[in-house]
Order: sequence, then C-alpha cells, then structure tokens
Amino acid sequence: MANIIEFTGPVLLGAEDERRGLWSVDGLLTFIRPAARPDAVLDGWVLPGFVDAHCHIGLGPGGSVDEATTLAQAQTDLAAGTLLIRDAGSPSDTRWAQQRNDLPRLIRAGRHIARSRRYLRGLGHEVEPDELVETVRKEARAGDGWVKLVGDWIDRGVGDLAPSFPAAVVKDAIAAAHDEGARVTAHCFAEDTVDQMLDAGIDCIEHATGLLPRHVPRLVEQLVPIVPTLVNIATFPDIAAQARPKFPDYAQHMTALWERRRERVLEAFEAGVSIYAGTDAGSVINHGRIADEMQELHDAGLPPAAVLNAATWGAREWLGADAISEGASADVVVCAADPRQELATVHKLKSVVLRGTVIR
Repeated sequence: MANIIEFTGPVLLGAEDERRGLWSVDGLLTFIRPAARPDAVLDGWVLPGFVDAHCHIGLGPGGSVDEATTLAQAQTDLAAGTLLIRDAGSPSDTRWAQQRNDLPRLIRAGRHIARSRRYLRGLGHEVEPDELVETVRKEARAGDGWVKLVGDWIDRGVGDLAPSFPAAVVKDAIAAAHDEGARVTAHCFAEDTVDQMLDAGIDCIEHATGLLPRHVPRLVEQLVPIVPTLVNIATFPDIAAQARPKFPDYAQHMTALWERRRERVLEAFEAGVSIYAGTDAGSVINHGRIADEMQELHDAGLPPAAVLNAATWGAREWLGADAISEGASADVVVCAADPRQELATVHKLKSVVLRGTVIR
C-alpha cells in the first residue's frame, strides 16, 4: 500500500460537481493536503470505483464454482475498475471473499429462488409456491440485505415465458423479506411479470425487457429502479434461435423483447426511473465487462453523465456505499480523459485504487 497517494487531476463528485485536491492517506480519502510527501502521484479524472449492480461471484454455467475460480472472477472485475459488487444470486458461500482487502467490496443476495424445473439447473433453490415464503425468509437472513427471485422463465407447457409463482404468493414472499429487513429484486423478462412484481411491492427489477408504458409511472411512483443488464440481453437472438424449433412463440417473444430493449431503457430514463449498471456476469457473461455495459446504456440513449451515475455516484448511494468524500475508503478509478465527454475512456483506465492500494 502506498500510504499517501496524491490525485492531481479533476475529482468528479457528481455529474456537474468537480474539484481538485484529493489524497489517500492510509487508505482513506481526504481533501486536506497531508504534511508528508506522497508515495505515489496519479494524474487523470478521478471517479468513485465502478459498481456492478448485477453480478454473480462464485457462479458458473453449471452452478457453484470453487474458490480459485471465484477468486479469478473477482480479480477480473477488479482489474476493470469494479470495486463494489451487488451479487444477484450465487449458490456459493462467498463470505470469505468479503474478508479479503484485495478484492472488490461485495454485497451478497444469497441464492436465487426459482420455481421447480423452471430455471437453469444448479443455480438456485427450486421450490413450489407453498415453499416460497419460508425460503425467502431463509435467504433474507443468509444474504446482506437482498433476496433474488426468478420472476419468470419459459413454461414448457404453454411454450412461452410465464410468471414463476402465483401473484398472491409473491406478495406474501416480498412482505416476508421486508419483515426480515431485506430488499427483494427479481429476474423479469416478460411484460406481465413486471406488473406482478410492482403489485407485490418489489424493490428492484432486473433485466426489465418487458417494460411497457403502463409500467413506467409506477416505477417512478414506487421508487423502483431497473438494472437492464444489456450485455446479457444481447444473447436473446441466440436463445431464440435455439428455441425456435420446439417453442416458436417463446422464440418470437424473446426476439421482440431484444428488438425493443434500447427504446424501453430510454423511455424509462426519460421518465425519471432510476437505472443502474449491471453485467449479469457469472453464467454466460464473462466478468470484467462493466465498461461494456456502460457503453450499452449510452447506445440506448443515456448521456455519458447519466451512464456514469448508473455505475458510480447513484449506484453507490442506492446501495448505501460511500463515493468520494472526506474519510471514505479510497476506492477510486482514474481516467485518461473526462468520461463525461469521452465515455470510451472507461474502457482503458489509467489507474485503479482499492482501499488505498494502487491495483494498476
């Protein structure tokens, strides 16, 4: 660890709030110049470390992975500037990773909760409706204030996406999580699932490909954010192609959701829905892709400042984590250019600093 790091470039405290004069002293940020000379000097535009708000540490395509693989996942995210991860469901016990000062900070959501035989094998608890409430209570106690539901998946009996659980049971389950002091988020692809989750008092919507105009004012009124995971939604055409011979309605539905993905995100943003950046890394998506997700949000129409908010200031505030402030942990990234003007600079960071240690 460099005991004192001086940051000589602009410090971005918000989309329109910048200042100069920032140091890290023994791992904590300060705006007061220390008496001693710095051990390292980093120049460039300084941002809070990136947040991946939908990531799966300890998860692979077949379910749980070993500690060596989990470590490699976290290190890959770290190298990309992701210094805070909201894990969105993992079958692995990753509490050990939270004890390591050389890995991103991790907020765990316990394990996915899905309907029996209605999700990818090995990833989540698979339960029937009469088991949902108690399983949610268990995962609320096991995680760090979040529970992850699989709100919909293909129902092979009808040949298309369908809600995983009855609406009344979902409402009871979310109430149970709230009673345990946890927030609930849900995997939602289809349109009707978004209605069900909003009716039930959900706290966040993952993917949100089924957003319709009727949902948007409710998201705003109920203060429910979305995490679009657009790098994951890019896989929909391949999923549709594989499913088309047996499930043509499902394939057509998935294709339509993919085609309208960007306009739906932009409509939500323009209406005032909070949007946060998440990659869905851990199953079919590689780790370390937070900059790609930021670019996808920009391609959907969000201005660079809004994209940065989705991955830094706003996301940290939403998750109750410090950004750049006096006494905060020195978890920052340094860009070669002003990312508010040149978003592409987030793909090639000059420096990554975690807990006052220069990672690169």
